[in-house]
Order: sequence, then structure tokens, then C-alpha cells
Amino acid sequence: MTVQLAFSRSGKPTDAPTVVLLGSLGSNRSMWDPQVRHLADAHDVVAVDVRGHGESPTPPGPYTIDALAGDVCELLDRLELDTVHFVGLSLGGAIAQWIAVHRAVRAATLTLICTSAHFGAPQNWLERANAVRSAGTASIADAIISRWFTPALLAAEPDLVDRAKAMILETDAEGYAACCEAIAGWDGRSDLSRITAPTIAIAGAHDPATPPAHLAEIAGLIPHAELHVLDDAAHLANVEQPETVTGLITTHIAAHGSPAARVSGSEEA
Repeated sequence: MTVQLAFSRSGKPTDAPTVVLLGSLGSNRSMWDPQVRHLADAHDVVAVDVRGHGESPTPPGPYTIDALAGDVCELLDRLELDTVHFVGLSLGGAIAQWIAVHRAVRAATLTLICTSAHFGAPQNWLERANAVRSAGTASIADAIISRWFTPALLAAEPDLVDRAKAMILETDAEGYAACCEAIAGWDGRSDLSRITAPTIAIAGAHDPATPPAHLAEIAGLIPHAELHVLDDAAHLANVEQPETVTGLITTHIAAHGSPAARVSGSEEA
């Protein structure tokens, strides 16, 4: 059963390409602020809180990636959007991959940032889910921050780091844990060759969570996908290198036209 996701909408909703931003585990839609203020000049921008995060509902877990993707498709239906440009980071990238495979008509392009088609041993994610359920997100916040940003940024931008940590602390423990379970059950590698949406994959050179090899695998399996590896970036590359990431997004969208985003239609099963 889908839930109605919280979102923010900015820009030009009547005559511009629609960009849907899907974020990382432990974040809310404010993580996209560096992109929204620039994309909104020429795009209709929808920044989303995934299930269990930000202002979106938190039904009991466990969750699955296809359930999280179903929530996003329900939101598109609610907004009368058919085909959009997806930008997904980490968990959001997995959701975007699922939609591009199973609801291909929805995806005009994909920008996949610091994500994976398989996030490693399921047991690690199940153990993290158990830890968060018993001790809350505060118990893992410092460890997450150390993966989100490079040491240079951690030292140079304490206010930014504090805001990022607040996102983690404000994330509902059940929502975080249940999304860990979704990640534990996710392996989209065998489906990547089915993706027809033009795709770029963006990696942070210093990302320990989804290192460049994960994005290289995605780019190697999606037909005609392009790989970009950013120096001086860890997991939240869109925050650490905002101008570069925003430029890659806008260039990619411009290269593949403006979809007719507001025609409600049928979907593939």
C-alpha cells in the first residue's frame, strides 16, 4: 500500500521539464537545496521526502525498494506528471533505478549519484536497522556524517555539518530502520540492461559508502550510460560539489529534451 509523500515544488510547473529529486537514507528534501535554487530557474522541481523521512508518513516496516518506488509513482499521479527527469542519490538512486526498469514511461532521464545497484551484504543493513530501532539515529549519526563528507569539508564547514547531522537526528527511527531493510533486500544488477532512459552516474572519489566502483558498475550495465567521478567529494556529492553536480544535471536534461510531463497514462507492469 502506498503512502502520500511530502514534497516541495519550485520553479516553472506549467511549461518546463520536471525534475524529481530523491535523497539519501537519513536525509530530508532540504539536502537538495543547493540544486533546487538553480534548477528552479528553468525547470519544474519536485524535491521529495521518501517514506519514513522528513515530513512523509512512517508506516511500520519492513519496506522494500518497490514499495518506496510505488510511493513516488503515486506522487507523480497525484501531481498529474507522467514522464519526468529523475535525480536520485543513494537510496533515492535505487528507487529511481527501479522506476526506470519497471515503470519505464516515467523516466525521461536518470541522474544517479553516489548510489548502487546492490549495497553490500544484507546482514550489515539488518544489523544497522536493529541498532537504530534500539538506540535511535543518534547512535549512528557521527558515523554517517563521516561517510557523507570528506575530512576537509568536515573541518571547514561546521555549520553545514551541523545541519546535516540534524537531518539524521530528526529522521524517524522506524523509518530509517525500515529503509535499511529495503536496502538489504535490493539487488537491481540483473535489471540494469533493461533501462532505456539516458543515464549519467556520478561518483564521489572519496565516498566509502558507494565508492566509484559501484557507479562504474551501473554505468557499465546501463546501455550508453556515462560515468563522472568527482574529486573532493564523499557520499553527499551534491552538497560537497554543488555547482559541478548541478551543472551535470542540467546539461544531461538539456541534451535529452523536455518530456510531455503532464499527460496521465498507463504504465508497464
